[in-house]
Formats: sequence, C-alpha cells, structure tokens
Amino acid sequence: MKPIPIGISGRHLHLSRAHVDMLFGEGYQLTTMKDLSQPGQFACEEKVDVVSPAGKTLAGVRILGPERPESQVEISRSDALRFKFEAPVRSSGDVKGSGACTLVGPKGSVKLEEGVIIADRHIHFSPEDAKAFGVENGEVVHIRVQGIKPGLLSSVLCRVSPKYRLDCHLDTDDGSAFMLSTGDEAELVKSYKVLD
Repeated sequence: MKPIPIGISGRHLHLSRAHVDMLFGEGYQLTTMKDLSQPGQFACEEKVDVVSPAGKTLAGVRILGPERPESQVEISRSDALRFKFEAPVRSSGDVKGSGACTLVGPKGSVKLEEGVIIADRHIHFSPEDAKAFGVENGEVVHIRVQGIKPGLLSSVLCRVSPKYRLDCHLDTDDGSAFMLSTGDEAELVKSYKVLD
C-alpha cells in the first residue's frame, strides 16, 4: 500500500463572505499567496488578529480560502493554553458550541460566539484512494510514522470526497511530538492489538 503524505497545519482561519466585508471592507477579495494540497484551497496573503475572551492576542493568523458559509479558527492545544481559548477537538466545519473569539482586521472587528476549534487528525481521500486503502468516509483509523521519533497516532478520521487529494492533516502539536514535517509520510493501520 502506498504511503500517505503528511501535511502539518499551523493555526489559521476560514472566513464567511460577510466577515471578509466586515474585516477588510465591502467587496474585498482575498489574495492568493499559494495553493494548498487540496484542490481549490489556498493560503491568502491576508492575516488577522484573533483575541481570546481573556484578552490575549494571537497576532497575524493567516486566512485560508476560499470563503466558507461560517467563519472558524483552527488552533493547537498549545495555542489554546497559552492564549486562554476554549477550543474543543472537532472536524472542520463542526463549530456548534465551540470556543469564542474576536477577529480584528484592518477595517473592523467581528465577535464570534463560536468557531474556535482544535482540528481533529484526518486523512483526505479521493474515492479512488479510499477504495484502494479499503476505507469509508467517517471511518476512524490509525497511522504509523517513522523517523527520529516514530510512533502510532490513533483516532484519525477518514474523509472521502471527489474534491479531495490524498493527504493526512496533523496540527503543529502532533507534528512536534513526532518530529514530523510537511512532506513526511505515514502508513495506514486499520487495527492493531495491544498485548497484556
């Protein structure tokens, strides 16, 4: 079975059209800095500050495009602890009941009552790759990584869509713990046995 490329996701946010207008001005268009691993997704030149309910500021958090129906902020557990955010582990887009923050842009600010999350570990599969790996959308698997600090990461969600390209997304805490970088590779492990 072929290896799965790893992408380490730093803190970032996604914005709705209404919030782009509020932060940058009516009709503002986000500027593409570079394309990301998933087709149609891109990192923007624009950044905003993200302020926790405790008043601590994560400065210069990059926006990822395109625009989404709802705004959300994705941070690490380390960010949450240091900057006093409430941030449950969630899949992207699942923001109901998640943490609050205030976004501050060059033209205004937006208070999010919910939207701050720690993104779960997940793998993007095209339908062809999902079939080759024998996984289904929503299935939870494990991955094995090699290198200086090899190990097994559990609770990795499989996300399958024709819009996806094979890539495993981990946050910076997972990346640091296993000394991984974007471009490293993982092996899919569907099950394993713990010996007593």
